[in-house]
Amino acid sequence: MKEKKRIAILGSTGSIGTQALEVIKENPSNFEVEVLVANSNADLLIQQALAFNPNAVVIGDESKYQQVKEVLQPKDIKVFSGAKAIEQIVEMETIDTVVASIVGYAGLASTINAIKHKKQIALANKETLVVAGELVTNLAVENNVSLYPVDSEHSAIFQCLVGEWMNPIEKIYLTASGGPFRGKNRKDLEQVTKAQALKHPNWSMGAKITIDSASLMNKGLEVIEAKWLFNLKPEQIDVIVHPQSIVHSLVQFTDGSLKAQLGLPDMKLPIQYALAFPQRLTNTFERFNFLNYPNLTFEKPDLETFRNLQLAYDAMHKGGNMPCVLNAANEIAVQAFLEDKIGFLQMSDLVEAAMNKISFITKPSYDDYVACDKETREVVKGLLK
Repeated sequence: MKEKKRIAILGSTGSIGTQALEVIKENPSNFEVEVLVANSNADLLIQQALAFNPNAVVIGDESKYQQVKEVLQPKDIKVFSGAKAIEQIVEMETIDTVVASIVGYAGLASTINAIKHKKQIALANKETLVVAGELVTNLAVENNVSLYPVDSEHSAIFQCLVGEWMNPIEKIYLTASGGPFRGKNRKDLEQVTKAQALKHPNWSMGAKITIDSASLMNKGLEVIEAKWLFNLKPEQIDVIVHPQSIVHSLVQFTDGSLKAQLGLPDMKLPIQYALAFPQRLTNTFERFNFLNYPNLTFEKPDLETFRNLQLAYDAMHKGGNMPCVLNAANEIAVQAFLEDKIGFLQMSDLVEAAMNKISFITKPSYDDYVACDKETREVVKGLLK
């Protein structure tokens, strides 16, 4: 009988983390939960731990440690807290695969440490490759670690490439839904509210990613992530708006042939594929029916209205620490928008200002990335005053 894969979920209380647990629950003979990590949602972390009985849990917010410990320690579940514990827990020898789904720059250190300790990675944290793509991909090669993409678009590209490793890619097309403001112009966007921006037409995601989708920054981050995941040049990556979110992305090969991966917009499928690769596991997920979608449409993204996508392309072309600046500035800008401090269009203004202000480093070290992230955040917070 084959052994179960033992899974650590970093960000277990978020959108990807909770869906990863649903996939594990549906496949008890294939997977078991070894570690659960959450930032501050102690109540949900406790519920998850009681349901899945992991070896250990980590709560990032140290003020919640006592609350979690009191409930879980009698159940023989080890409890740790703090940022350092999140980084170190991935070193446990009993972990086979780490689901890296902590949102934003906060997920970088733990993912890097997991790679150094030769854990296979199911990567849902795109910022890891946006901020430090060269460093992370080199580390993965050195440690013989696979990065299995969980983002639906990158999972689609990955699925299209299976059996095609020897065939050069001519181009990839990442599809974008266009978000809730597709077709709007800049004048329309001057008045949009946080509530409107948080209503995604097709996907259910956390607040940060939903705002990024509305501004097309999410697609920009995915473009940079794709460059590193699939070893591509910037000119080989195109974005195409596909409002139905059925074609999850496409690969064009050197003979002109195109391969696409299709399915309903449901993150559980790419999560399951990343965890089970190279197997495809039977599941009870809803099946796609062409007759329900007689028209699949495609259009060009509007880079003038949604400037974030263009800024991401600019950062990717420049390279070095520029994608790190882009990401840090965007995280602060999104938070400011969610706190009603700035309007929707000002998010792009802040990102662009940071990209113009921060010193450029051609070949950043890990310490350079850490310093750059910190400096960018301070600069953008200063611009907000």
